[in-house]
Amino acid sequence: MNTLQEKPPSPFPWPPVLYAIAILAGLVLQAWVYELPWLPGTVGGMAFMAGLLAIAAAVFIDVRTFLELRNHKTTILPTKAASHLVTTGPFSFSRNPIYLSNTLLTIGLGLALGNPWLLLTAFLAAFAVTKLAIE
Repeated sequence: MNTLQEKPPSPFPWPPVLYAIAILAGLVLQAWVYELPWLPGTVGGMAFMAGLLAIAAAVFIDVRTFLELRNHKTTILPTKAASHLVTTGPFSFSRNPIYLSNTLLTIGLGLALGNPWLLLTAFLAAFAVTKLAIE
């Protein structure tokens, strides 16, 4: 665990807002703009199950990440500077596990709901978060 001496992040909470916009946009596009076709039969059922697994994995990663940050007594808020560099738990495989889980959640919703727009908006949100919050 290292102490950080960095400038604070953006005062606007880009990551949660971008993922919320991505989910809302995917739902609106499918319901009211242009309904894209989905996988039929057994393949669609397998996609549904994969979506449920992705959602469960996203929740698991989030909970483990929250607990790890709490154990290290550093913030989870994207608008606050972290007081310590955490490299254990979910941070041992991703520098940004919450962003990873948000992307996984959006993809999981797309698979579980049979909504291809959510698959596209998940990647757009991940790209936007990379540019606005990570870089």
